[in-house]
Amino acid sequence: MSQQDYIYGNTPTFLGAQNLSKSKNIDDVDAVVYGIPWEGAVTWGDYTGCELGPKVMRLCSGRYSGYLPELDHIDVFEHIKLGDIGDIDVVPADVFETVRRIENFAENLWKSGKFIIGLGGDHGVTFPIVKALTNTGKKVGIIHLDAHYDNLPSWKGDEFARCSPFKRLYECEGVRNESIIHTGIHGPRNEPQAGRNAKEAGAVTITINDIKESKDLRAFAQEIYQQANTDVDCVYLTICSDVLDFAFNPGGPVDGNGLTSYELLTLVHEICKLGVVGMDFVEVYPQKDHGYHSSHFASYIALYALAGNILNKQK
Repeated sequence: MSQQDYIYGNTPTFLGAQNLSKSKNIDDVDAVVYGIPWEGAVTWGDYTGCELGPKVMRLCSGRYSGYLPELDHIDVFEHIKLGDIGDIDVVPADVFETVRRIENFAENLWKSGKFIIGLGGDHGVTFPIVKALTNTGKKVGIIHLDAHYDNLPSWKGDEFARCSPFKRLYECEGVRNESIIHTGIHGPRNEPQAGRNAKEAGAVTITINDIKESKDLRAFAQEIYQQANTDVDCVYLTICSDVLDFAFNPGGPVDGNGLTSYELLTLVHEICKLGVVGMDFVEVYPQKDHGYHSSHFASYIALYALAGNILNKQK
């Protein structure tokens, strides 16, 4: 591999994508991946380090092609040219400046009309990413795959904390609250107020039991999408790693009773087949995961999403 194929140091582009980190020219690609190496000012004890996620996800992605025999033998990169534009230059000591930079960076990507994939970082990054999409004049619905609502007003004084992006999105004029679908919600790390906040905002709650007890996962994904796509211009997909059971997510927050990897990938693929403008995958903590299993799984999620995007375009 030549030096120009690295994003920085020994870190290759994600899934062998074209390196756009210097030119920032995305005209010749169909989809763009970028990193948000940000962990906000609020952490829980020593459970920290998701700012390393984009780097380690890229390192792990070097193992994979775009060929998915289980999805009708599709080779993603026969249909889509992927570009890696590098990381947003966050400011670790300045929450407000970092939020501003994420919003500006994402808005430029949204204006291109490309399918974009963000690699986090903590879940706080989703607010400025979606806010940037609304800045382009779009009314947005959101499918939010997560164990938790992430809709508390603030945490320890930080209104942009990882537990607060959806509270900020409820307040965002360009987001239709009734088309925010909190999907896979479960577990006692949710605060009682979180469920009340969602209800008061008009957002939809789909619990883990709703998913597990559905008789047809693919049909259920279509129902979720239809709710998110009501009276909006586009749908955005955001995935917190802890929607997965910790058995499938050793590099994420510790939450049991979650989705299996098969269930999550099936939902992602089916939702993207129906049409989303972009997505993010957040809350991976590489140093908690000696085998980097969760960072490896990011490649699967991106490829299943891209395969769905291909089928959507063909349709």
